[in-house]
Amino acid sequence: MARIYPLFSSSKGNSTYIGNKDEGILIDDGVSFSKLKTALDANGISADAIKAVFVTHEHSDHIKGLEVLTKKIKVPLFSRRGTLEYLQKKNCISCECFDISDGVEVCGMCVTSFPTSHDAAESCGYKILFRDGKTAAVCTDLGYVSDEVETAVIGTDCVLLEANYDVEMLRSGIYPYYLKARIFGKQGHLSNPDSGAFAAKLVRSGTTRLILGHLSQENNTPAIAEKTVSACLNGFERNSDYLLYTAPVETQGGFIAL
Repeated sequence: MARIYPLFSSSKGNSTYIGNKDEGILIDDGVSFSKLKTALDANGISADAIKAVFVTHEHSDHIKGLEVLTKKIKVPLFSRRGTLEYLQKKNCISCECFDISDGVEVCGMCVTSFPTSHDAAESCGYKILFRDGKTAAVCTDLGYVSDEVETAVIGTDCVLLEANYDVEMLRSGIYPYYLKARIFGKQGHLSNPDSGAFAAKLVRSGTTRLILGHLSQENNTPAIAEKTVSACLNGFERNSDYLLYTAPVETQGGFIAL
């Protein structure tokens, strides 16, 4: 049975393990190796179970732990060409690197990427097809839901979807104007209402599991994010038509099964 383990999810660090306790893949590594290992241990997973690492983009909350991880665990790293070129130029990695543009099969999972709108070299999300035909997607760090994102993700069984900020919290918060403008922008992050609007499309298309991720610790809360997204799903019944979770800032153990 396929499992999604949201290990870390916030503006300070992101990492998701997908697979089972014996083998799987890691999407992003924005925390130290010791923190990653502690999180894996909390789920009964050895670091040796990681068979490949996939990177969405080069911002520090997604790659902070890569240099040490790729020295300790000799596994291949996949990403879009622009991201790989950045990582290699900055000497952030110590492993074989591969362009994910055409997709790859790892641990019986077929992983493909799709472009996202973010202020990075070549930001992307990932879609995973499992042996049993189930599908999942990791879709964070996007200023808006483009046609390419929608085409890639619609119909997926489980989606880890960004719900980064509450509009009023960000607007009235302490961030400087330039940072607010960046987050609000088309290459920034997805708001709770925009996340909810896309979530409604996803549920109508057959998605049954939604995991809200990459919540800002300054401009959002899990309760506000879930309330806003649930309101957009009016007409569907939570825990009947769909399951809704919020990815933890740091896991204490737990997964979403498909």
